Amino acid sequence: MTEEVITVLLYAQLDDELGPNPLVWLPTNYSPNDVMHIVIKVIAVLSGEQGLVPQSLVVLPFPTLNLKGLIKYIKWDDPNRRGGIGQSAIALLFREIDDVIFYKYMNQLTPPFGEITQKIINLEKKKAPKETFSESLEEFELNLSNLLEELKNKEKVQAKEFPEQKVKEAGLVDYKFKIAIVGDPGVGKTSLILRYTNNAFRRSYIPTLGVHVSDKIFKVEGSTVQLVLWDIAGQIKFETMRQQFYLGSDAILLVFDLTNEKSFKNLSNWYLDVKNQLKNRPDLVGFIVGNKKDLTEELQISAEKAIELANTQDLSYIETSALTGENVDSAFNDLANKLYNTFK
Repeated sequence: MTEEVITVLLYAQLDDELGPNPLVWLPTNYSPNDVMHIVIKVIAVLSGEQGLVPQSLVVLPFPTLNLKGLIKYIKWDDPNRRGGIGQSAIALLFREIDDVIFYKYMNQLTPPFGEITQKIINLEKKKAPKETFSESLEEFELNLSNLLEELKNKEKVQAKEFPEQKVKEAGLVDYKFKIAIVGDPGVGKTSLILRYTNNAFRRSYIPTLGVHVSDKIFKVEGSTVQLVLWDIAGQIKFETMRQQFYLGSDAILLVFDLTNEKSFKNLSNWYLDVKNQLKNRPDLVGFIVGNKKDLTEELQISAEKAIELANTQDLSYIETSALTGENVDSAFNDLANKLYNTFK
């Protein structure tokens, strides 16, 4: 295995009887307990999406392992299986320090995953032995490792966006602010954060599992400011859990989808959900964010209507597009400046 880029590579099936089943993985001596933890989380996405399988590569966080995963979900017709379909996934896990290369070069990584997907489907249909799957995974790992090394070296030379791990000493940060980003599922919270922190856009929606924490450090008027961004899941099943995630927040972003009127109507509930947990804090700084501005033919909420709601909650309003990047930096940077001027 290429430890510099790939931590573990595995192939897992959604078996009718066994459930999540890790069939083969590399390196073969990787902890079986960690392998099962990975597979359960990866396959849980399939089981919770009503049979819909993401077509594109997607990224999932694995905080307990300090890793992220690039996942390719696979689906094929199989009359011998429940529902007449087979489902499985290939998961490549990597260190968070290396995530820029996976977001930035997603297009270059897509073709090799497409090739191994077709091989896997053929093997599944033939009911090939485990050894054959292992051989295919080893070949895929070798080819992918070479590609990743090329991309990593390219990134080091051209953009220098692939640095060694930085030690974030507390003394180097003058101001640290926690931002809670909330809103209905699918409005683009995670995509906004990825655009801001990595200049990336993830086109496949995978529900955030509870919370995903990111950060960005930069200068404001000569002071070092760290924004800690809490991407909080919108699903009802996380309602009790997420209330604890609000604690200590210095600001909020209430995000809705400009093409989805229901997500706008639910903003008042989100605002109260946060405020009820932060009763002893001063008025929150923040924005109402109307995302997906690029979908001009599908817009349902006018700026006037959104500004009216923002005024009732003493928040500002901004429209963004995680796809094009429009106003994304402005939203976060303006928020950072407001917080800095409030707390300095």
